[in-house]
Amino acid sequence: MRHLALACLTVLTLAACQSEDKTATAPSAAPARPSTAPPPPLPAVANEHHEFAADITAADFAAHLRTLSSDEYDGRKPGTLGERLTTNYIIEQFKSAGLEPGNKGEWIQTVPSVSTALTGQDSLTLDIAEGGGTERFAFGTDMVAGTLQAKAEVDLQDSDVVFVGYGVDAPEAQWNDFDGLDVKGKTLVILVNDPGWNGSDANLFKGREMTYYGRWTYKYEEAARKGAAAAFIVHQTEPAGYGWNVVRSGWTTPRLDLPESEDPAPRLPVAGWLTHDAAVRLFAKAGKNFDELAKQADVRGFKPVPLDAKATLHLKSTITHSLSNNVIGMVKGSEKPDEAVVYTAHWDHLGHDPALKGHQIYNGAIDNGTGIAAMLEIAAKFAQEKPKRSVVFAAVTMEESGLLGSKYYVAHPPFPLAKTVADINMDALAIGGATHDMTVEGHGQNDLEDMLADVLKADGRVVSGDTAPEKGYYFRSDHFNFAKAGVPALAAGGGIDMVNGGKAAGMAAEEDYGKNRYHQPTDVYDMRWNFDGVMQNVKAFYGLGEKLADSDIWPVWKDGSEFKAVREKSLADGAKKKK
Repeated sequence: MRHLALACLTVLTLAACQSEDKTATAPSAAPARPSTAPPPPLPAVANEHHEFAADITAADFAAHLRTLSSDEYDGRKPGTLGERLTTNYIIEQFKSAGLEPGNKGEWIQTVPSVSTALTGQDSLTLDIAEGGGTERFAFGTDMVAGTLQAKAEVDLQDSDVVFVGYGVDAPEAQWNDFDGLDVKGKTLVILVNDPGWNGSDANLFKGREMTYYGRWTYKYEEAARKGAAAAFIVHQTEPAGYGWNVVRSGWTTPRLDLPESEDPAPRLPVAGWLTHDAAVRLFAKAGKNFDELAKQADVRGFKPVPLDAKATLHLKSTITHSLSNNVIGMVKGSEKPDEAVVYTAHWDHLGHDPALKGHQIYNGAIDNGTGIAAMLEIAAKFAQEKPKRSVVFAAVTMEESGLLGSKYYVAHPPFPLAKTVADINMDALAIGGATHDMTVEGHGQNDLEDMLADVLKADGRVVSGDTAPEKGYYFRSDHFNFAKAGVPALAAGGGIDMVNGGKAAGMAAEEDYGKNRYHQPTDVYDMRWNFDGVMQNVKAFYGLGEKLADSDIWPVWKDGSEFKAVREKSLADGAKKKK
């Protein structure tokens, strides 16, 4: 058994933990006015001794979650005391469960990073010379910007501004938004998502479903490959899948990257975002209509549009180098120890912001205390089962900084990628009631979803597709680095068809999380949570891993997946090395 002093398990035990004078008489009070606002969370009280079972239980899951998302862990930001508390906790739980170190005899895989902290944000402006004057765009309200090159000072001076549509160069799709124009040294304005997102033409890319060309990471990389000096993506909530507050919070705090020695891909001197209103104002001053040009960019044959405008921006940043850690444990296979099924979940979150009023900690209870809690429960059960293949549990760092921990893992895998059967990623698991389904992001990518469907069938449940494929969730968590390297990877989460309330209730819960909790200090543990639904899914994640670990199955990418060719090459190369 594993032991830890943790919070009261239920609202009832919370009441029991509190002192009460039963002889006191409460004064009468006027009836409270009804309120439509949700009640505040009921916090846990960290004073209970908890015994962990070897099986997967809701009580154990909740205990892990309370600890990981407690104020003491201070938002689990890499490089802080919160990291040390978190990684030590995970290691101790792995040890108690009976796992072995998973990184060639070590629990830790050290990930180097470079931090770029932008200074002078309060006075920073992007100045656009156009129309005989200068338009100024303020940092935080109109735009955000930073350098991706980890340089202390960067000057963008009188750089020609060009609208390049979606900023996509995809020969296989006969699409090139840069056609006919050399953008070296220029400042690019780019639309978020890809040309098929609005559904006007189902034959463009994957229609409504976002492809990797729609991700902001691709757009910056492509702009850098073309030699651009700067690139600004125009934020719009629907095609982006998140609000401006998410963009702003991600660019006002220090940005972390792998050093160029570990990730030599081209990097922009200046990268950033513009609000939609700022883009409209910029284009209007240059005599153009942004919304009209955006519509033109949806049509095959679009050509880049130079604007009569020049951009100037001066960035000063403090550059520091640091180390963070992936924590890797494993259960060694009894028959095929060289073949590995990998579970991933990121332990990091956003730390705390002293500038915030009220609660200042980004506790990250859902994102991603739930994923790590699930990993610890699944790992403990596998340690009792002794599977045929090895099962690896990688609690990775710096997901919130661009999936850096998993990127490093894939570049330095403890098991060769050709011997890695699959990756099962757990990120921001929905807390709520039981559902009839389980949602798979990037539905149609590989046959892991078919295997998951078999697991769910035994429980009377089904797999459902992503409710918002245009938001590109498949590219927004750690499994994506495995996918890019060809390893079949599954991203799944809570279902949308709730047993109580149906799809309407599921959609409402999803919307509430995105609007009121995602990447906000309100993502905190609540003692009133219902764990029925999340436990269904944790057990399904275990069932899928068990199916893979106790078989000879090698999942494959489906026809039409952009990752199929990469996997086939990886396996072929692995076969050559074996010879």
